[in-house]
Amino acid sequence: MLFPAPVVGRFAPSPTGPMHLGNLRTALLAWLHSRALGGRHLLRFEDLDTGRVRPGAEQTARDDLRWLGLDWDREVRQSARLALYRDALERLPTYRCTCTRREILESAGAPHGPELVYPGTCRNGCLPGRPGALRWRVPDETVCVRDHWTAETLCQHLPTEVGDVVLQRNDGVYAYHLAVVVDDAEMGVTDVLRGADLWTATPRQVALQRALGCPEPRYWHVPLMTDFQGERLAKRGGAPSVQQLRAGGAAPAAVRTTLIRSLGWETDETADLDALLRLYRLKVLEPAALQT
Repeated sequence: MLFPAPVVGRFAPSPTGPMHLGNLRTALLAWLHSRALGGRHLLRFEDLDTGRVRPGAEQTARDDLRWLGLDWDREVRQSARLALYRDALERLPTYRCTCTRREILESAGAPHGPELVYPGTCRNGCLPGRPGALRWRVPDETVCVRDHWTAETLCQHLPTEVGDVVLQRNDGVYAYHLAVVVDDAEMGVTDVLRGADLWTATPRQVALQRALGCPEPRYWHVPLMTDFQGERLAKRGGAPSVQQLRAGGAAPAAVRTTLIRSLGWETDETADLDALLRLYRLKVLEPAALQT
């Protein structure tokens, strides 16, 4: 059975500014996924990079979600969970790395693939007198992960396609990959629905889950929402914020319709959340169940 109970899903925004429609669509789909399966739904603010956190962004996100009709059963903030990340880090083989990004780029041994792969320069010692990050010495393994949204499987050889992963930055901030793995395990998350831009990061997160003895959730990577020119919606690109839409008098039902139709799905202008739950089961859950 693909969806054994209990199901736990989550939405995990970074409070670095107001949400745009792309963020809101992911929030809506994550909520539909959790609720369509009769599961719990969690809200997690990923605020470890304190230099980028903006005052009031958390409350604005809560207001945006409630305005759209969404709720959640538990709320956490990563900055209150540092001890969990420290404990996990101590259980993994790591080493100090003082390489800069430019040095890695200029390294003749660095593979040239779709993303920068750390060549292991500091595996046997690093330059003194510099601040250092902590890198995980990845095992010599190939990790394969299935995406249930697309039914695709992605395999990556960790040493050559990923490289040793930074788990704590040189300023002491715990890295996203470590925090998200620890959080999902502690919160009992069974299903991770998020943007397709994180698909290629999934094998390294699964590798971390295995190394830490954490359960592996099911992954669903949704296509990114684009503007009329086909560009990815982003705050820095001038995409309108949900807060602006609310202030301008937009109707939640109309916004939900826009979000759902951006997937190529047909729905009524006045479709309520119950109707969208039925549509989600038809478009996503039933086909996924048939693929197993």
